Amino acid sequence: MEVLLVAQPQTPQFPSGAAFAITLIVLALVSGRLLGIRVSWWRGFVAAFMGTVVGFADYYWQAIQTSSTPNSGITFGLPALLATMVVLVSFELLGRPGTAPTVPRALAGWPHPIRAITSRVGRARRYVEVLWIVARNGLNPYLRGRSKPDAPTQTHRLATSVRLALEQSGGVFVKLGQMLSSRFDLLPAAFIVELGALQDAVPPVPFTALRSILHEQFGTNLEAVFSQFAHEPIAAASIAQVHLGTLHSGERVVVKVERPQIIPVVELDLEIIKRLASSLVARTEWARKFGIVDLADGFAAAVTEELDFRIECANLEAMRGAAAQSGVRVPRVFREYSGSRVLVMEWLDGAKLREGATLLDELGIDRRQVAQQLLLCVLRQIMVDGLFHADPHPGNVLILRDGSPALIDFGSIGRLDAGQQSALRRILIAFDRRDAAQMRDALVEITDVPDSRRQDALERALSQFMARRMGPGLQPGAAFFTDLMRVLIEYELSLPQHVAAVFRSLVTLEGTLVLLAPGFQIMEESRRVAGDLLGKSLAPASVEQALRDEVMTQFPILHRIPRRLDQLAATIEGGRLIVRVSLFEGQPDQRVLGAIVGRAILAFIGGVLGIMAVLLLGVSGGPPLAPTISLLHALGYAGLFASTVLLLRVIVAIARDRVT
Repeated sequence: MEVLLVAQPQTPQFPSGAAFAITLIVLALVSGRLLGIRVSWWRGFVAAFMGTVVGFADYYWQAIQTSSTPNSGITFGLPALLATMVVLVSFELLGRPGTAPTVPRALAGWPHPIRAITSRVGRARRYVEVLWIVARNGLNPYLRGRSKPDAPTQTHRLATSVRLALEQSGGVFVKLGQMLSSRFDLLPAAFIVELGALQDAVPPVPFTALRSILHEQFGTNLEAVFSQFAHEPIAAASIAQVHLGTLHSGERVVVKVERPQIIPVVELDLEIIKRLASSLVARTEWARKFGIVDLADGFAAAVTEELDFRIECANLEAMRGAAAQSGVRVPRVFREYSGSRVLVMEWLDGAKLREGATLLDELGIDRRQVAQQLLLCVLRQIMVDGLFHADPHPGNVLILRDGSPALIDFGSIGRLDAGQQSALRRILIAFDRRDAAQMRDALVEITDVPDSRRQDALERALSQFMARRMGPGLQPGAAFFTDLMRVLIEYELSLPQHVAAVFRSLVTLEGTLVLLAPGFQIMEESRRVAGDLLGKSLAPASVEQALRDEVMTQFPILHRIPRRLDQLAATIEGGRLIVRVSLFEGQPDQRVLGAIVGRAILAFIGGVLGIMAVLLLGVSGGPPLAPTISLLHALGYAGLFASTVLLLRVIVAIARDRVT
């Protein structure tokens, strides 16, 4: 009796819970990378789950049809990945307007999973720590663009949460909050107040950990340079800490020493800040509106500069000149002992401002006179030198034993170029004359006006602002700058970082001067001091020299004008005048054209690959790669997969342009 054996289709074995979870994570990550988009965890989970269902369904169907165990990579992995990508694209097409990012680079780069994994390993722990702090303070909905504060109480609560998150993250994040506290043009008043309370205080490093840094800097033992050196620091911050010492010459000095192994930590935090900024731009409209990526890059450049004490050394020496003309002391730097990681400065014998004010009374020195000296010093730094102390709070002002004021701690420095200085001088003149048109022109010089047609409306808003704040009998104070920033925010004008630092410095200085001399009116005094400084720059000799320099600069151009006019007249008379119009000359137009052409090319390539893949799949025969598949079929499947990826990327890019 002959027994007929019939092969039974094998039921696929479903993976364990851990393997299933890993499969979902891999599908979500790989799909997002292939599409060039950032995937939220819930979207990735839903899409990967649906893709897995499709993959298992195809695998089971193939097992029934072939009565054998099919290739899991082709019958499960490929359909699951394609289905996951299709679901993610569907989410993009159904996304709410304003929530999807515009990422012009989405089509430009191909995924680099190995490089991405390698770079993430180094920052994973710190990154997870920061994200956990963000989530613990309830900031996730705001970072994803799903929530925004509506009521003043919600704004204050959000500001407090942001301060706590930055404070708990520590290090560079505290400095980030301190920098943001100067951005009146970006943040509401509640954020300015909260972030202004951040203190960069960390536990000091034991002196034994600093000895090697000092030895490396001096090239010899510490005892060969200092007759005395205090092992306990007088101040400690995230980047450096400060010790007192005495040179063998008898001079007392302040030694600023960089914390050990701080550079890798700072670089890691800066990288996280940049990535968070990019994520905000990709997820929220307000981040794109205010250029958060550029703000993060500028902050990173400033912090990186702080890591090199030679730059601070040069800043101190540059500021000594302006300070000396105002009667304000700035510590002298000992260059022979200073380097990139150690800064040795003169120790100034004095008291902090609160105790120093009492010292002035004992010496019989008018407090208002000292306040005017400090104001003149800062305004001269801003208007003449272009290098100014950006944080003149009471802790950074000393009153020396002879009654003269001094500025210390130049870790926060602002720099202005010639154009920014000129614009600020024009703003001060416009304030004095209450000239809204001149002030508008000065602001336009240093900001980017999104719509030139709104300049007239901006002028009217500035005129109303001056009428409210600078009318007869009104004494403008710190709220003056805050209200001005609100006008700029309303018209979407974002000041450059160092220009915004000028306003922050003046607001901080006002609080310092009022503490020193109660009732001190910084705006009125600024008008007088700025008038003296501008008067010197507009003196007849200065104006004559400026006109002479300008004429000498423009003389070659003026000399060629008659000949150029004659050539133009001859060209017109001969009928040879040609007008060339350059289309897509501006960068925005070029980006639009490049995006359109790039998408068209990718769509064309995807379509051609799809057609070729279908033709290859329809060809029978070819070198076998496996019992059920040939080389031509494998190439067809690969081409079909690549075609699908390209077309889906084009769809995602178009969908994101539609919702933005």
